[in-house]
Amino acid sequence: MLSFRAIDNTTCLPQDNRSEHMAKPSLLIIGCGDLGVRVHRILSPLGWRVSGIRRRPEAIDTLPLHAADYTRSEDLALLEELKPDYVLTTFTPISRDIDGYQLGFTRAAENVIAGLGSHRPKRIIMASSTRVYAEQNGAWVDEKSELSDTDPRAIAIATAEDHFLTAGLPASIVRFGGLYGGPGPRLIERVLTGNANASSPIHYTNRVHRDDAAGFLAHLFTLAHTGAPLLSIYNGVDNEPASLQDIEAWLASQLQVELRRVPAADDAQSVAVGKRCRNQRLRDSEYTLLYPDFRSGYVKLLPKPEPTPGTPPATD
Repeated sequence: MLSFRAIDNTTCLPQDNRSEHMAKPSLLIIGCGDLGVRVHRILSPLGWRVSGIRRRPEAIDTLPLHAADYTRSEDLALLEELKPDYVLTTFTPISRDIDGYQLGFTRAAENVIAGLGSHRPKRIIMASSTRVYAEQNGAWVDEKSELSDTDPRAIAIATAEDHFLTAGLPASIVRFGGLYGGPGPRLIERVLTGNANASSPIHYTNRVHRDDAAGFLAHLFTLAHTGAPLLSIYNGVDNEPASLQDIEAWLASQLQVELRRVPAADDAQSVAVGKRCRNQRLRDSEYTLLYPDFRSGYVKLLPKPEPTPGTPPATD
């Protein structure tokens, strides 16, 4: 069995020098946005040949980009020619209505599979969402839990997952919770205004820092390249599902803001809403989260306090 060592606390590489693992693998990121760029910044310095596909291929770092729209089957005919060793899809809905989800996920998955033609990548990974789970009353879920059959947007995402898992290709799905850590942290901005959710029902949420989302994806591709077996589905969330009320309260205490909670609805039917996602498979993969809970992640996103007038600037 291969042993693993940490690389910059972000991903893991095998301590194995066999020649078949020394060739530079290629990774194509379809729908390459912020998450894809973060994966590129991890894997490219490790020798991976990373390229991306997006509608508007503006220059990003040294990442080679191809102009293509994954909702148009004819645009993805280039996939068979590119022959990537590995593929990452980071789809987004084209619009917030049901058609936008069906086009942005279900149709996109169909187009990717068709565009690959006779080429068979060593592994496809789809960045998906914990929205696909049916649970809405605060209970715990894992990768085997029931999927929604009432939310058409969740169904569109789950159908895309199924297309990859049944296409006869090596495929894995990572169902991410809410991503945070990007520019303009909206939750912090809202708490700064003092506005907060009602104290009931308890609203459970699942989160993962964008650096960990990218780090886990890079970790899985690294494992795949060593020949290690991957599971078909993982939950990409941190170790501590937390209620929105608890997160708001913690942020308010850090920001020294007094919260004004919206009154609870008189006809509230549930004690709790949402879901709590287990991430045991992520932990079993030997990926170490940089931000294992919301506190460790958000503390680095808090605005710096304004210096007191007359206080000299800090020096190193």
